[in-house]
Amino acid sequence: MTTPWGDLALTRFPEDPRDRLRAWDASDEYLLAHLAEQDVPLSGTVVVVGDRWGALVTALAAHRPTQITDSWLAQKATRANLARHGVGPGAVRLLTTQDPPPERVDVLLVRVPKSLALLEDQLLRLAPAVHEGTVVVGTGMVREIHTSTLELFERILGPTRTSLAKRKARLIFCTPQPSAERPANPWPYTYALPDGVGAASGSTVVNHAGVFCADRLDIGTRFFLAHLPGGRGPRRVVDLGCGNGVVGTAVALANPEAEVLFVDESFQAVASAEATFKANGVPGHAEFRVGDGMAGVPDGSVDLVLNNPPFHSHQATTDATAWRMFTGARRALRPGGELWVVGNRHLGYHVKLRRLFGNSEVVASDPKFVVLRAVRR
Repeated sequence: MTTPWGDLALTRFPEDPRDRLRAWDASDEYLLAHLAEQDVPLSGTVVVVGDRWGALVTALAAHRPTQITDSWLAQKATRANLARHGVGPGAVRLLTTQDPPPERVDVLLVRVPKSLALLEDQLLRLAPAVHEGTVVVGTGMVREIHTSTLELFERILGPTRTSLAKRKARLIFCTPQPSAERPANPWPYTYALPDGVGAASGSTVVNHAGVFCADRLDIGTRFFLAHLPGGRGPRRVVDLGCGNGVVGTAVALANPEAEVLFVDESFQAVASAEATFKANGVPGHAEFRVGDGMAGVPDGSVDLVLNNPPFHSHQATTDATAWRMFTGARRALRPGGELWVVGNRHLGYHVKLRRLFGNSEVVASDPKFVVLRAVRR
């Protein structure tokens, strides 16, 4: 990536030479060029929210910025990109969306996220640290910035306008008005599950902002909950890509002897899963882990993996994440252990499972979704 501060060699995480997706896009370049052209002072506290793979903080490392991200993978990529360019570990402060934000922000740079709820939550959390002199600039591709995006900036921070589009990217300029009355933060959001979804019927769900379908039960998970495997007794279960943790919580409610590991690369998701589990007073044992799928789970140590894999990486459609999840699950399962997957019918996960496990069985299906079962032989 060419920047006003030099050329950068950047990668995503996990690094894969076959991956054609870049670790930056035109919106990152547009923002950095604007900072240089307008000679924006960067001597104060610089905060970068939603930096996808660390491109922005790597370019600005000399100004000791703070990065706030919901993504464990993005944080891992950031560390690798900083190290690749000889930046010491203390030069950039790495925070998660669950950490307390800085008390004062002089320059706020926002890479607009896919989730409007996550943007709302982060702006509300940062608003007390913003002052009249704070420079606020958002960035994103044109398809990512909507009227609702601009309304959020305006409602929470102050008057907002946009730039002309350049290479299908756009900037957002906001003039903070700290004295204005701000709305209360509605996140996390809590609701009760409906009846007819198995052991979890009527349970409480807690969703932090940014978690998929944060204000309701999505139809894929609803279908999965109605067809989860039975069985009681001591079992090691993984809710892989746990989101708000409702699937793993349902297993624990049906089988109090189960040990459930909730894992997701989203800090917001794992916080939601832990809150959901605790809100229902489940007596079983549970562990909550932010990380890269099944990495760190010992080989042959798991009886059951439950998975609703994502098929998007930001705006890109890809099956790379699902393949890594399936591969990690196979490694971690004991002989006879099972991977259960729910997904859209058109994604063809049965082909990947047969290739990897040598078998794949349809447990349930409807016109939109399918639940598949693969056994580690």
